[in-house]
Amino acid sequence: MGKKKADLLQGTLDLLILKTLTLEPMHGWGISRRIRQLSDGVLEVGQGSLYPALYRLKDRGFVKTKWAISDEDRRVKVYHLTRSGRQALKAEADGFRLFVGAVVQILETS
Repeated sequence: MGKKKADLLQGTLDLLILKTLTLEPMHGWGISRRIRQLSDGVLEVGQGSLYPALYRLKDRGFVKTKWAISDEDRRVKVYHLTRSGRQALKAEADGFRLFVGAVVQILETS
């Protein structure tokens, strides 16, 4: 039986993108690939979800962009985490951990 795919809860995509960008600046496709890799293939982020989230994070000042040349010699927009993005990541991660703990508590109730 193959691995199951999981749907992202609303709001978690921003968190995952911010966390991914703490590893290194990268272009959109690289972010999607890294999320898939780090989740062992369980989470797949399509372009229709990824790019609106990146634009939203940029509008909020959590990421900034710079043009670069990819390994395939293509011009790509590279996303970098800002200081306010790091602060937002911490706050969002803390809130998410609280949420997950509460859900686990409910699921383990007999």
